[in-house]
Amino acid sequence: MSDDPGSEGANASAETVEWPVPLEGVTESVVTTLGPNGRWNAAALGLFGDDDDDDDDRGPVTATTWGNTRTRRNFHRQGEGYVQFTVDPIAFVDAALSIHELEEPVLDSANAWVRVRVEQVDSGTEEETGWEKWELHPLESEIVSETVPTIDRGFGAVIEATVAVSRLGVEGYDEGELRERLGYCASVVDRAGSKRERDALERVREYSEW
Repeated sequence: MSDDPGSEGANASAETVEWPVPLEGVTESVVTTLGPNGRWNAAALGLFGDDDDDDDDRGPVTATTWGNTRTRRNFHRQGEGYVQFTVDPIAFVDAALSIHELEEPVLDSANAWVRVRVEQVDSGTEEETGWEKWELHPLESEIVSETVPTIDRGFGAVIEATVAVSRLGVEGYDEGELRERLGYCASVVDRAGSKRERDALERVREYSEW
C-alpha cells in the first residue's frame, strides 16, 4: 500500500465525502499521522459527533489533543491524518498506550478509514495540561469490511482500562479511584472477554505502572 491509500472504492471528492458511520456522542478511533521520520504514528482519538437529529444541521466532527503529543505535532505539520475504526482490542491498546509507528497509514485491522483535513479551532489549559480542539473534515474514505454488530463487554472494559491508565499520575485525578476502576475492568475482561481481549489487557499492564 502506498502512503495514499486512496484507490478504487475510495471517495476522492472532499465535497461529497461523508463519514462511513454515524458519529454521535464520543466514538473511539485510531488516528495515524505522518511524522518527520516518514513513519505513521498511531494513537487513540476520541471523535465528538453532533447529536442533532437534523442531518442538514449537523456540525463538523471534532477531536481534542492533550499535551504535546505526536498527533498534535503532526496535525500542525501535515494538516491531515487517517481516522480509522477497528474492533481489534490489541490494535487499540498499542495505539493508546505506546509509541506505535507504522510503514503504512491504514491499520490491517481497520474496518473503515477516513483521510481527514484537520483545522485547529480552539485551545486552552486544564490542570496545567494544554489542549487543542480540532475540526476533522473528510477528504476520502473507504469501508474495508462490514461486520454484524455484537455487544462485547470485554472490549468495552479494555477501552475503559486504557482511559484509566492514561490518567494515572495526572494531577486532578484520584489515584485510588482509577485503580479501583482498573480492577473492575480486569474482572469484566476475565469474565466476559475473549482471549484477544485478555491479551490486550495484559498489554495495558505492560505499558503502564498498573
